[in-house]
Amino acid sequence: MLNYLPYTFYFYLIILFVVPVGIIIGIVAFFINHNRNTNNMDSNQIKPKASAKDFFLNLGAFVALYISVGNLLGLLFTVINTAYPKVTNGYNYFGSSSISWPVATLVVLLPIFILLMWFLEKQYRVEPEMQNSLIHKGLTYITLFVSGLVIAGDLITVVYYFIDGQELTTGFLLKVLVLLIISSSLFIYYISDLRRKLTRGSRIIWRIIAGVIVLGSIVWGFSVLGSPRTQRLYKYDEQKVNDLQNINNQITNYYSNKGTLPKNIEEMKANGSYYISEIDPQNQKPYEYQKVDNITYNLCAEFNKYTNSSGKNQILMMNDYNGRSWTHPAGRYCFEQTINQNLYLKPVPLMR
Repeated sequence: MLNYLPYTFYFYLIILFVVPVGIIIGIVAFFINHNRNTNNMDSNQIKPKASAKDFFLNLGAFVALYISVGNLLGLLFTVINTAYPKVTNGYNYFGSSSISWPVATLVVLLPIFILLMWFLEKQYRVEPEMQNSLIHKGLTYITLFVSGLVIAGDLITVVYYFIDGQELTTGFLLKVLVLLIISSSLFIYYISDLRRKLTRGSRIIWRIIAGVIVLGSIVWGFSVLGSPRTQRLYKYDEQKVNDLQNINNQITNYYSNKGTLPKNIEEMKANGSYYISEIDPQNQKPYEYQKVDNITYNLCAEFNKYTNSSGKNQILMMNDYNGRSWTHPAGRYCFEQTINQNLYLKPVPLMR
């Protein structure tokens, strides 16, 4: 439940829900205000409760909020997964541990959210009744509802893990704490907004707290996963492992069809193999394929960083479905591969 992809996905689903709901609320508010002004003899006595400006500022602010929160959770969960990896049995599959996307999103959208909220606050000081507009209250109640669900789900998960006798690891507890702090902060802020308890000074304090949390998360992410340059080196290593896995798959297909290993990559390509990326994208040198005997071969490449079994790595897949390990040290390294002859029987010649 407390993984990066699911929660980021859920927050984008919430956005897909909030946008049409916000549009519906805006349309309803328009017709309500239109009817009020039409039925009143002196339209100047009634100020509109919502305007196009109010609608788009609120909708933009809440969409920016949800995207920012989703990517902040994604950033923190990625860092926690890397710093405190879960110990599993069987083959391990690791999604990319890059924090580039959540960091880029937060750097752009958080200032946009703060700016939009500043515009709204400025508008509410001039026209206090605008804070009671249907669009603002509707999106605020949606945020409270979602925050409350997350808080309840967070606590239910902890109780379930405890009752079920599952191990409460450091990584799991940190994710629970992150969800609890962020969702509770949202709930407290917007319930205070509804009750008119937020002053100009308290809003500034909340913005500073949000900025410190985001900035601290980004710094923590780079300290655990490395600088942008280190991330780039890991990306190169990830691509190299992907290329070697592709070559390995083509070799096993060749053996399945021919009953023998190819002498070199060129022979394999000449026999109708699919597209093979045989050039290292970093140093533009070809990957090495070495046939050892009838069923054993090596695949070699130059790597930038060490990949260990604790999970602190950027490699897409540490073990494939056959249980072969793709972990490696830094520098030149060869993966020794052996054909499982029980899986790949030699072709039987046709009887004439």
